[in-house]
Amino acid sequence: MLRAEGCSEDVEVSALLTDDRRMQELNRTYRDLDRPTDVLSFSQIEGEGEEAAKDLLGDVAISVETAVRQAMERDKNPDDEMDLLIAHGLLHLLGYEDETDAGADEMRRKAAAVLGDEIAR
Repeated sequence: MLRAEGCSEDVEVSALLTDDRRMQELNRTYRDLDRPTDVLSFSQIEGEGEEAAKDLLGDVAISVETAVRQAMERDKNPDDEMDLLIAHGLLHLLGYEDETDAGADEMRRKAAAVLGDEIAR
């Protein structure tokens, strides 16, 4: 995903694979939503100090519990669901949004271009 978006080979991203309890804590703390979620992204290239952190793209947190549950609900392979969530989180770090229909469609197209249509559905 990063290569497809033209990122440098030296860009750094950290990933947290966790459970629903921890994701709910993060969601509550950073988004004021008191429920677990599948993926959260924390950009390091926005706001103050962005120049100092230009090679540090940010952090992606994924609830493995939610990923497995979603995969089962969608009759998908859990590994494919994890790939999709990682791609989704990286796209957020790169500045894409999914709060509008157009933004969500663009993110789905970008994920499908890298992962394939079957996984990105």
